[in-house]
Amino acid sequence: MSTTTTPRPGLSENSGARAVRLGALRIGYEVRAYFRQADTVFFTFLFPVVMLTIFSVSFSEASFGQTASGDEITAAWFFLPAMLAAGVLLSGLQNLAIDIAMEKSDGTLKRLAGSPLPIVSYFIGKLGQSFVTGLLQAGVLLLLGFTVFQVPPPENAENWVTFAWVFTLGVLTSAILGIALSAVPRSGKSATAVVIPIVLVLQFISGVYLRFSDLPEWLQNFASIFPLKWMAQGMRSVFLPDELVVLEQNESWDLPGIAIALGIWLVVGLIVARLTFRWIRKDS
Repeated sequence: MSTTTTPRPGLSENSGARAVRLGALRIGYEVRAYFRQADTVFFTFLFPVVMLTIFSVSFSEASFGQTASGDEITAAWFFLPAMLAAGVLLSGLQNLAIDIAMEKSDGTLKRLAGSPLPIVSYFIGKLGQSFVTGLLQAGVLLLLGFTVFQVPPPENAENWVTFAWVFTLGVLTSAILGIALSAVPRSGKSATAVVIPIVLVLQFISGVYLRFSDLPEWLQNFASIFPLKWMAQGMRSVFLPDELVVLEQNESWDLPGIAIALGIWLVVGLIVARLTFRWIRKDS
């Protein structure tokens, strides 16, 4: 007597739930591993905090404009949004690009490829790490700005909603681009030398360390190709008074343009990551 086996209903759902559960566990592992690396913590987590402190102290006597009520816009107030945007880029793009390149080089990905860990769970862990560390970093920056440097927090709930979606979309886009960029370094040792200069140049041309309006028009247009310019602009729309909108391109915060630009980069990053990511490098 023969019997036939029929697929159990919900099997794919159970597999998907397992991948999500393992991904959630992987997030905890990735976050713990992140904070165990002193150099990573300094150059990605604490770097914007240090830079905000340096700029706030160095330019403490300078004025960056006035509000409609006559309040002086301090250096800390002016640079806080830019450092928040830079932190998003560091937590996503720089951190994952270097981290994954190192894991390819030291054999971690090869070991994971032979384990039961689904690739979806691996990516959930990486994306979750970027979101958690980016959120903690933003919390430290905001606490420092609001308490130590007396930056006034936004009073409009709409501004906080804008902050939430710019931050979330920015982290997701940066993380996906970091996964895509991890294919560029030829080895783990060269990852830092390849990735950090790219991130530094983007910060200088995107209005993080310099006033964006002070850059030549051609450089502003060039910077507008990349996502950091839009993330910084979105953060400025949240924390800076409307009087400073005149310093932006076209004298507008252009929130729809920010969403479109980050959305395009997210799609581009997904396509490139899908085409280039391998558990093991082809030439290894």
